[in-house]
Amino acid sequence: MEASSGPTPGGAKKPRRWLKAILALAAVSLAASCVACSPVYVVKAGIAEARILRARRPIPEVVADSSTDAATRGKLAYVLEARRFAAEELGIDVGDSYTMYTRLDRDTLALVVQAAPKDQIAPVTWWFPIVGRVPYRGFFSVEDALEAEADLQAEGYDTYVRPTAAFSTLGWFNDPILSSVLVADEVEVVETVLHELSHQFLFIPGQVGFNESFAQFVGRVAAIRFFCTREGSGPDSVKCARAQARWRDEQRFSVFLGEFIDDLERLYRDPSLTLEDKVARREGVIAAALARFDAEVVPELEGLTFAGFRNTPINNATLMGRVFYYNRLTDFDALLTQHGGDLRAVLADLKERSGTVDDAFELLPGSTAGQ
Repeated sequence: MEASSGPTPGGAKKPRRWLKAILALAAVSLAASCVACSPVYVVKAGIAEARILRARRPIPEVVADSSTDAATRGKLAYVLEARRFAAEELGIDVGDSYTMYTRLDRDTLALVVQAAPKDQIAPVTWWFPIVGRVPYRGFFSVEDALEAEADLQAEGYDTYVRPTAAFSTLGWFNDPILSSVLVADEVEVVETVLHELSHQFLFIPGQVGFNESFAQFVGRVAAIRFFCTREGSGPDSVKCARAQARWRDEQRFSVFLGEFIDDLERLYRDPSLTLEDKVARREGVIAAALARFDAEVVPELEGLTFAGFRNTPINNATLMGRVFYYNRLTDFDALLTQHGGDLRAVLADLKERSGTVDDAFELLPGSTAGQ
């Protein structure tokens, strides 16, 4: 792995560099900064990710390999093109990220465990150096993930266990593209690369909700620019239309989700209700929201179905899992409009102002601060 490769001056330093690598690996974002303070957790996460990094192969080598299937070869070419786009068109320092490929022996990279109080739309968080407080823990073992979920349920929390297919080490290491990402179509592969690379441009410790919604915005809008302007594709191409439709769908879902959360929070803030009352009454709020989703949102969707949302039991933890990625996407889009559609200018603006507010969402239109 990178932190211990090459000559090591003064042999005694090598173990310290290995320890640094393990700690750094545990202190990065596994699709969403999945870290925790348990030493056992740190070691397991570090070892699992070290295995992923050790299995990397240069993408050109994989593409040139006659045993590589055509679909994989084509998607890997898109990966290299997407990282060039991020560097040249968006001004992101991509480093060596996504120049390598790792084939996993499974379809899912890791499982993410989240939790929330039964009467709050607020995540349980864990603290770790560098990334600050984070609202999930990532596990490479199904058994470990389910054990963590059971412990949280025993403490009285709503829980959610979900798969993730990608991760970013925020530029600490040469992140590989994973075979789990290439299961998706070309538009999603490009969106994923641009999403993860945006974390290297702007990542605010302790503000995962903003970081992920920001990356979702960048990934989607940059994918539109990529497919609608590239040679061989263009504004009339299927992939351009597909990328545009998916961004419109995510904004529709973001608006719906915001209204849904508002309805639940009104219930949770009622001081006259006990915890038991709130938990009982929230079922009616959830049922009404899902009926509205089916009647008003689904007919408008063009490219996405949000089947995972519709088919997952709804509780505060599963809702938080969506809020992290779909919070105020229309406000991000409004900021893009303010900058004349110049995504590179939006990125520079947000990075410049990110240290001026306590809550980065205040930087968006519609907020009372950061204007």
